[in-house]
Amino acid sequence: MKRRRHKRKNCHVVIVTSDGADAGVKTRQFRIRPWVVQSAVLLISVLAGVLIGLFIFVRDNLAEESRKSAEQEERIAELTQENAQLSMQVADLSETVTVLSDTVNQKTANESLLSEQLEKQSVPSEFPLTGSATSEDAAEGDPMCIFTAATGSMVVATAGGTVTAVNDDPEYGHNVWIDHGNGYITIYRNQGEAKVKQGETVKQGSTLFLIEEENNKLGYQIMKDGVYIDPMDMIDISG
Repeated sequence: MKRRRHKRKNCHVVIVTSDGADAGVKTRQFRIRPWVVQSAVLLISVLAGVLIGLFIFVRDNLAEESRKSAEQEERIAELTQENAQLSMQVADLSETVTVLSDTVNQKTANESLLSEQLEKQSVPSEFPLTGSATSEDAAEGDPMCIFTAATGSMVVATAGGTVTAVNDDPEYGHNVWIDHGNGYITIYRNQGEAKVKQGETVKQGSTLFLIEEENNKLGYQIMKDGVYIDPMDMIDISG
């Protein structure tokens, strides 16, 4: 018969000694199985690996956070600078808008004033002679004011407009018709030679006739929307 061989078991022996003064030297032995030592070493290695990995993870996270924080600070600085530049641009634009607004307001006011002046100049409210004169109403026919003017005076347009007709007049010699473009038409009747022609544009105060001794009479009429009105009513309105 073959003899059965027994496997030899290896053990690690740990000797602990105590040298207390009153107890003497004592020695204790602890036998530790190899698998226990191996397990302990493995456990310590795993723990060490975990700790090293955790350290690396924390270090990398801190580095990444630091990098992101630096980028954010840099971006904040850039945005702050851009905001300052935009604020300056907005201030410049606001000043420009203010200047343009004032210019537009001034232009609007000037245009309104000019429009009022043009409208006023198109209403036949001025006196039709440059010098002194006496007046009387026509006895018959449509309303007409007859002026006797001083020699050297001028018959002038009482408002701006367009000369629509220059005709011979059976009583006064000649007549000039001016359409003022707003429903008003003025008629000037005088024996002198007309200084304007049909189709000509005249301004308020433009000369129509020269008054001399033989043509010192002026017949002056106003029509509004095709109806004759009293000229003196218009002259009274202008003061």
